Amino acid sequence: MTMAAFSRIGGLKRRFADLSDREVLALAISLEEEDGRIYAEFAEALKPDYPGTAALFEDMREVEADHRDRLSALFRARFGEHLPLIRRDDVRGFMVRRPIWLMRPLRLEAVRREASAMELETRRFYERAASRTTDVAVRDLLNDLAEAERGHEATARTLQETHLTAATATEEESAARRLFLLQVVQPALVGLMDGSVSTLAPLFAAAFATRNSWDAFLVGIAASVGAGISMGFAEALSDDGSLTGRGRPMLRGLITGVMTTIGGIGHTLPYLIHDFLAATYVAIAVVAVELWAISYIRYRYMDTPFLAAAFQVVVGGVLVFLTGILIGSA
Repeated sequence: MTMAAFSRIGGLKRRFADLSDREVLALAISLEEEDGRIYAEFAEALKPDYPGTAALFEDMREVEADHRDRLSALFRARFGEHLPLIRRDDVRGFMVRRPIWLMRPLRLEAVRREASAMELETRRFYERAASRTTDVAVRDLLNDLAEAERGHEATARTLQETHLTAATATEEESAARRLFLLQVVQPALVGLMDGSVSTLAPLFAAAFATRNSWDAFLVGIAASVGAGISMGFAEALSDDGSLTGRGRPMLRGLITGVMTTIGGIGHTLPYLIHDFLAATYVAIAVVAVELWAISYIRYRYMDTPFLAAAFQVVVGGVLVFLTGILIGSA
């Protein structure tokens, strides 16, 4: 095990109980600076889509800056100008925080949960630090800051009422809907369309070539799973979502791959019916339902007129379907 790895799991970290008052104040200053930078990152990332919430985090950053200044003033008065280098990663007991870049694109609820966890951890730090110090001035300031952190939830509600007007809330809801469409509905629709349409030709070609339900079922399963894996990897590797806002590539690829497989399996399952003609009639009915569902989703979420969506999807599906039948019957 390397020294860095040993340090990360706590082998070289210091116990909180072993810190001096000087080190506790230095650690508190470091915590406030780090939290302030995180809130600034949240504000900057959320500003384009959630301006009200971004303003909220900007105000919270200013609160953290005020706390840092109060701690710094007390530190200078008690211990002078030299500030020891001690950070949260050097002390046992702190939560391991994910880097901001791993959270991108930032989701509103995820950011709010992260901020709540940060405030809770900081409050507990101040309460614990205040309970062990013997310096009255240090204890009083730490208790004041613990109370301030305890009131951050109420402060956040006040800031939310200040910044999140009805118009802003409507705007943020619209932005959230756009992100949902971009990160969930769009990859799911792409997968469903590909799975429903691209597997028609091999399935019905195998069905009409062999006239055997089980052979057709095996080909359909293979085509569906293969298409799902292919589409999933293609979507995940298309971009990392950092510039397009399309979400985490692995999640997007998983959604696309699963929906591709579902789209193909839907009209494959009827071939579990032993009678070939009965299975084929049921499969054709399932295909009709799938094409209608895709048309409706495009109409409902992608603002495409229903008739136009139905025409585009049905024409493509029918052409692939007929291609499979012609090749299988040759």
